[in-house]
This record gives sequence, structure tokens and C-alpha cells, in this order.
Amino acid sequence: MDLLLDTICAVDLQGRFVYASASCVNLFGYTPAELEGRLLFELVHPDDRARTRLAAERVADGEPIMHFENRYIHKDGHTVHVMWSARWSETDQLRLAVARDITSLKQAEFMQTALYRISEAGQRAEGLPTLCKEIHHIIDELLPVRNLSVVVLHRELKTFSVPYCVGEARCLVNAACAGDSAYPGDPAMRQHSQAALLDSPIAQVIRSGKPSVTRVPLEPDCAHAGGWREWLCVPLLANQKVIGALVIQGGVDAEEYTEKDQELLEFVSAQVAASIERKQAETHLRHMAGHDPLTNLPNRNLFLDRLEMARSRAKRDGELLAVLYLDLDDFKQVNDRYGHETGDKLLCMVAKRLARCLRASDTVARIGGDEFTVLLVNIRTPNCAALVGDKIRAALKRPFNVLGQTLTVNASIGSAIYPSDGQDFNQLLRNADMQMYIDKRHKQRLL
Repeated sequence: MDLLLDTICAVDLQGRFVYASASCVNLFGYTPAELEGRLLFELVHPDDRARTRLAAERVADGEPIMHFENRYIHKDGHTVHVMWSARWSETDQLRLAVARDITSLKQAEFMQTALYRISEAGQRAEGLPTLCKEIHHIIDELLPVRNLSVVVLHRELKTFSVPYCVGEARCLVNAACAGDSAYPGDPAMRQHSQAALLDSPIAQVIRSGKPSVTRVPLEPDCAHAGGWREWLCVPLLANQKVIGALVIQGGVDAEEYTEKDQELLEFVSAQVAASIERKQAETHLRHMAGHDPLTNLPNRNLFLDRLEMARSRAKRDGELLAVLYLDLDDFKQVNDRYGHETGDKLLCMVAKRLARCLRASDTVARIGGDEFTVLLVNIRTPNCAALVGDKIRAALKRPFNVLGQTLTVNASIGSAIYPSDGQDFNQLLRNADMQMYIDKRHKQRLL
């Protein structure tokens, strides 16, 4: 029996090993002598002990059991998946069993299931952060992962974002190097200069396209200052290009990750990269559908959606809101005199100044040409609209340096207050537009 690849075991009524064939060394890591007299249930995975006891009781009652699967803790600490066939010997008062190691088979099944679940999550998840959170749960079932971060590159902008980060984020983002976000309304897409990655393990993996296991010192102000964590970083590859990195962090001062763990994470990362790339494309398309391609401000459709939502909330809560309509005076002369490239850059600079005049909860949109609209939510008094209008005029009066030209801009501004100037967005926009033309005609009469 010692020549058999499967392990033959005999266990008494108290659950102690009486005999184990030589292959038990491969299965459990213990020699037959080490197992003799030892309780079987000491080796069973804690999560499987209850059902294993029930199965043992059924065998002791005379019921043969075929192909029973459970998990054991190997002598070196890793988990072993075992399939048993067992029956009771009344003559010997022993439970006789044949055990086969099915760890490789179960891991292959888990991997296939994980790949399917990651793909499914990519179809179902709303946004990149939600997708990454689901991926964390899936990977954690294959490889215990307390801390996981996802870094996504945006090569055309020379930036990166961190849509998901659980654990210490040291070396992920250097705040001093943070750049302006291309998606200011979406924290998950907040982007930073690639220089912020410095020479971190992540940067090395992204540059080389190869995984690495690195000891990273803990931050001085953390609870375990002076210690370190092991980082396992693997590149996220899509169409043979690195689009980011998957980073998992081990415990404090603990070597946790093996070559098999690295291979497993690499295998999973291909599906992760495909799902992230697909979700990025969806996010980008949604962003493009609701934003002006030149200034990256919300477009007319997104502005009207936000206006209608704000109007419904204001009606429900008894709040005031204001709509401002802006038109840049004599903007056509800029295009005619300096060219459309200068005009386009001026519009982008105007858009940034307008955004800086508002609160985070407000919205500025470009609705076409040189026309902009502003939504002010939950204002205290109707006079707030006039105050913001004056703030915008003052901001735009400061000269713009555009492609070597110093330009000045004036704007005609009209406003409408909900509910006094309109009960729906059409009335509010119409009245704000009318007030804007009144302002423009008034300035023309003064010339």
C-alpha cells in the first residue's frame, strides 16, 4: 500500500490515526509515525470540521461515503483539498478511508469561477470603484488579501488614478505632485501626474511589465513605524500594453507571498485588466456624452438633467435656486482677428475661471459657441445670483494670456430665480436668457 499515490488511512472511533500509508507525507506533510495516535480533526480546516464530524458519524453508523470533499491544513500551513471515500469496519472497529489530493483540481475550478465572476462584475458593476471592490472580494477567496489597491494609467494625459485603495497607500500618490483632474466631478477618476509614482514598486512594475515582490517600509506616523509590509505588484496588461497595476500588501513584518501566489495573481490580472479597460471605456463614453469636448464642462443635456434634479429637490425642500445665462461679448472678433485656435484656448481658460467662481455643489456648462450657463443650488436669498454674477465679471476682466496674446473678455449675464421666475427649467432658462440680452443691450447703449 505504500506504493499507492492515494493515501490509505485507518482511524479509530475516537478519531485518532491508527495507520496511514507512506503517501501521507505528500498529502499532510506528516510521516506515518507523526500521525499515529493524532486526532484527525486537528488537521481538518476549522471551517470544515462540523460537516466532517457529521460525515464521520454517518460512516461509524455503517453508511459508506464516496467522494466526500473537505480541506486540511498541511504541516507547512497551506490548505489541502482532499476527496475521501470511507466505510466502517465493524470487525476492526476502524474507519477505513482512501484520500486523494484534489488541490490542483479545486484551484483550477476556483480560477475558472473567479474569471467568470470578474467578467460578470465588469458587465454589472456601476463604475470603476464598485468593480474594483468586487474584484477584491473575488481575489480574497483565492488568496487572502487584506490590503489591495488598483492603479490605472491614462497614458495620453500622462496621469494615473487610484480608483480603489484598501490599506496603506504609501507611494501610490504623492500629493505634492498631484495634477488637475480631467474628471473633477468623479473622485474615482481623479488623476495625478505619473511623476507622483516616483521610484515606487508600482512604477517599476509598470515600466518593466513584470511582477515583483518588494518590502516597503511603513510610514513613520503609523502604528507600526519602523516595520515593513510585503507588496506583491503585478501589471495589468490589455492588448499587450500595461494599463496599470494590481497591488496587494501583506501583514506587518511578514513574508506571505510565494511564487504560486504571484502566478495566481498574474493569471487573474489578465481578466481584471480586460474588465477595467471595458469599464474605463464605458466611463469615458458616459463622460463624453455629458460633456463639452473642448472645455470638458457639462454640456446642455447634462446641465438640464442637473437643473431638473435641483428643481425637484428645491420644490420638495422649499429651497431657492438660480440659473445664470452668460454670453461673451464680441467673441467673434477674437476668432476673426487671432484665429480659431486662439479662440478655443480662450474658451478653455474662461471655463476654468468660471468653475473657480462657484461652489463644488454648483454647475457651470457650455451650451454652445460662447454661451455658458450656471446653476446655483440652495441659495439663501435671490441676491446671491447677483453676487455670483459680479464675481464672474470680475474674474473675466483680468487679462488672459493666450498663445502670446493678451486678451480681455466681458460677459453679458442674466439670471432667473426658482420659484419666482419660473416653475420649470424651460421658463428659468428662457427668463435668464432674456435678462442676459437686456444686460447686453444696456451695455451697448452705454458705448
